[in-house]
Amino acid sequence: MKDKVAELLPEGGNLNLCLTCGLCSSGCPATGLEGMDPRKFLRMAALGMDEEILKSDWPWMCTMCQRCIYACPMKINIPQLTFYTRQQRPRDERPKGILGSCNMALQNDSLSAMGASSEDFQFVVEDVLEEYQEAQPEFKDMEAPIDKQGAEFFLNQNSREPVTEPDEMTPLWKILHLAGVDWTYGSKGWAGENYCLFMADDQGWEHITRTTIGQAESLGCKTYLNTE
Repeated sequence: MKDKVAELLPEGGNLNLCLTCGLCSSGCPATGLEGMDPRKFLRMAALGMDEEILKSDWPWMCTMCQRCIYACPMKINIPQLTFYTRQQRPRDERPKGILGSCNMALQNDSLSAMGASSEDFQFVVEDVLEEYQEAQPEFKDMEAPIDKQGAEFFLNQNSREPVTEPDEMTPLWKILHLAGVDWTYGSKGWAGENYCLFMADDQGWEHITRTTIGQAESLGCKTYLNTE
């Protein structure tokens, strides 16, 4: 890990200049979990305490929100170090929830971590849309298009909503409708979550990203809108 720490230093940076000021830990939502914080994590890595770091579950609790980078006077990329640490753990020993969601997303082109197929998604969207058009006449012209060619925005959707809370999709549809936005979902790559990224599975998260962007490009959409 010492070599990885050195790679993360800004040009001309020297880790010996770090005063362990704690700014990185002050705004971190994972500070205190598992008795760890970004400052301690970085110092352990710098001291070569690889075995202790790899045994810790703290790197999996980091949200990689990057608050620590903005606070750090040296701008050390601690989230990237967290990512490196996750990659060191054998794939089948990584957290089962993230692992299962990543594996599920890779099973079909919907990319849904819930396992929802493109056909399931289309059925739910059409069913919910029809219900709201009938129940709320002021939205009788509202649309929720899938694979609309030439739309301005390609929109994705957290797949938990169509699977468990389909009514939660409609507030965004209403906003887009009232704003007159030209948008579409894709039958491929409609799921917005990317658990493979959080699992540090480079090939997996790249496949997910390329699939959804590829669908947006094939439809001729100008802007990719990630709701996540």
